Amino acid sequence: MSAIKKKVGKKVIKNAVSKTTASRTTNQNSLSKKKKKIIFMGVESTAHTFGIGIVSSQGEILANVKDSYTSPDKGMIPDEIANHHKDVAEKILVKALQTAKCTWKDISFISYSAGPGLDPALWAGYHKVKEWSTRFKKKIVGVNHCCAHLSIGALTSNAKDPCYLYVSGVNTQIIVQINGKYRVMGETLDIGLGNMLDKFGRNVGLGFPAGPKVEQLAKTGNYIELPYTIKGMDISFSGPLTRSEQLFKKGEKVEDLCFSMQETCFAMCTEVVERAMAHTGKTELILVGGVGANKRFCEMLGIMCKERGATFYNVPLDLAGDQGAMIAWEGWLRKEEYGDVEIKPHWRADEV
Repeated sequence: MSAIKKKVGKKVIKNAVSKTTASRTTNQNSLSKKKKKIIFMGVESTAHTFGIGIVSSQGEILANVKDSYTSPDKGMIPDEIANHHKDVAEKILVKALQTAKCTWKDISFISYSAGPGLDPALWAGYHKVKEWSTRFKKKIVGVNHCCAHLSIGALTSNAKDPCYLYVSGVNTQIIVQINGKYRVMGETLDIGLGNMLDKFGRNVGLGFPAGPKVEQLAKTGNYIELPYTIKGMDISFSGPLTRSEQLFKKGEKVEDLCFSMQETCFAMCTEVVERAMAHTGKTELILVGGVGANKRFCEMLGIMCKERGATFYNVPLDLAGDQGAMIAWEGWLRKEEYGDVEIKPHWRADEV
């Protein structure tokens, strides 16, 4: 080959490589634009907590700010909770945007907890979301509060096909997902585990919320037998609650009752969820909801899973209770399915 041909050949190859590189760079830029982060907001207001979370489409929690109604001598008074939410909403909004380092221009849509929950609390949150939606011209997406707990559990774990134990104030449910649909395998027949602990705490003078105080006092308590009530795959907490109140009036120590309430009720939940895992063949368990912050509860479930050769996950403490980040993430997952659905106080997870 002559020197001229060699030079021409090299030039052609060099030009081809340059064009290929340029084409690849253009494609990469195009892909990166497609993968650009979408930022969205979630507003939680089903019960005593008003929270705002700001999350990205990659699952990054940019802000998760909340404020909760408390009372030294009462439980949840619906009208007082609604007024609390109205009072703190704007303050929480400002703090959330500052924490996320963004403005309304960066927010693509607002999701909100449509239910289940207390009517006045839900309406307080909904009206505030509608106000912001109108003022800042943002689409709104109503989501199921229970499913939001499940979704944040899946996001924060490596679980592939888990069984969920959902324990919050009013809710106590064992849930699995089959063919893309949530199925409730078992649940409380009367009062939720969280509400039961709060009611017990209120009756013995621990104030509201009582869960953390019950957990602390239980560390120095001794066991007293309480009713252990399981009916098939369902649970009843009214028996241990009533009996513990009777024993308190007879002079039993609060520490002993706190210990016994935890050991009895947590064991009931552990037994039923183990049965659900055996029935479905699930080898992963995720504990979600506010009561999931209890260390003794996590310990008992962890032991059960270890004995079964299963893996136990519990949601990080800041995501265990009610908060806006989970509502934001559930909104991202459901943005094509739901829009403005107002409120649904009795909306079950297996109806989603």
